[in-house]
Amino acid sequence: MKLNIAVFFGGESVEHEVSVISAHQAMDAMDRNKYNVIPIYVSKDRRLFTSEAMGDISFFTGRKLDEAIAESTQVYLVRENNKVIIRPVKTKLFGTKDIGTVDVAVPVMHGTNGEDGTIQGYLEMLKVPYAGCDLYGAAVGQDKVLMKHILADNGLPMAPWFWVYGNEIDEHPEEVLAKVHKLIYPVILKPARTGSSVGIAIAHNDEEYLECFMDARQYDEKVITEKVIRPMREINCSVLGDGIKCETSVLEEVSSVSHDELLNFKDKYQGGGKSAKGAKSSGSKGAGMASTARIVPAPLSKAETDHICDLAKKTFASLGSAGVCRIDFMMDADTKHVYVNEINTIPGSLAFYLWTAKGVSFTELMDRLVDLALERERRRSRMTTSFDTDLLLNYKAGGSKGAKGSKG
Repeated sequence: MKLNIAVFFGGESVEHEVSVISAHQAMDAMDRNKYNVIPIYVSKDRRLFTSEAMGDISFFTGRKLDEAIAESTQVYLVRENNKVIIRPVKTKLFGTKDIGTVDVAVPVMHGTNGEDGTIQGYLEMLKVPYAGCDLYGAAVGQDKVLMKHILADNGLPMAPWFWVYGNEIDEHPEEVLAKVHKLIYPVILKPARTGSSVGIAIAHNDEEYLECFMDARQYDEKVITEKVIRPMREINCSVLGDGIKCETSVLEEVSSVSHDELLNFKDKYQGGGKSAKGAKSSGSKGAGMASTARIVPAPLSKAETDHICDLAKKTFASLGSAGVCRIDFMMDADTKHVYVNEINTIPGSLAFYLWTAKGVSFTELMDRLVDLALERERRRSRMTTSFDTDLLLNYKAGGSKGAKGSKG
């Protein structure tokens, strides 16, 4: 019997359109002999929609999102009789009441409300198995401040950094700038909980720093400042598995096709062209992260490769990650020192290109994600999450004094 796989994509995020591309890449790769694939589109105002036509990327291209929504059915999910049912919000008099059931959910939602634990919490409440990080792993992976503190506690190498709330630049800018001066320019500023280089910029002096800070604070209430590593090579590694067992992909070296200091949104998702060393990018315009200018495998020695793979596994484990993630590293091109930059718990294009280079097809990658989701649910079903008490049976209303079960 085929499994019903609901793929969630879109969401209230600056990476909304990127999510649409990544999800359709994933759906196209899924084995239709094993799975009934159900696209669940999350609009920018958090409503859920589905239709059979949504399973094809052409449904979304060449027109406004509102037009696509108008041709779809708004739905909600409900748990009844140990099943998670997809049900239309509005039903016609003689229409079908239920659209289908969900056996496994696959969130392919980047950024806010998708990659940060929000959708994972929703799926937890429905008690449906889902691929990728659980609520906790997703939350700490999305919040770079929490992530960096955890990595520091586990002895993983990071570039010098600090963070402040956005309003601190208004209340005491001198103190913030004093921290920047200790790092020494240039520095890079990042909103704590965004991705795809949105709101990220490099500052070379106080004037630029204040300007960049004002931009970054638009996207999150916490702003990170970090020392720029120069000369820098960006090396990425994907990790697949869970806390019990995981493995690393082939490494990639990423370059900016625009020759800017920073790999920007356009570089990542509309790259095309050739990499810095003349190697063709691994995709084309519209191909998601697969279109970024990259060299796969990264031109590194075996010792350097092994070291980064080891750091990737330790990062994955320290953050409680699961599913397929991509961990980004910075290497000082002179000293060869490697720093952990960040983890992407739902990476663009699900980092499939790093696994195909290792001999794992995109279809096999999706199979592994479904299997990991089911295995986690089996483990959880054997755990004790509640126990019976007589607290309410013996509780006496009318005041807390002397009532059994009240806290002392």
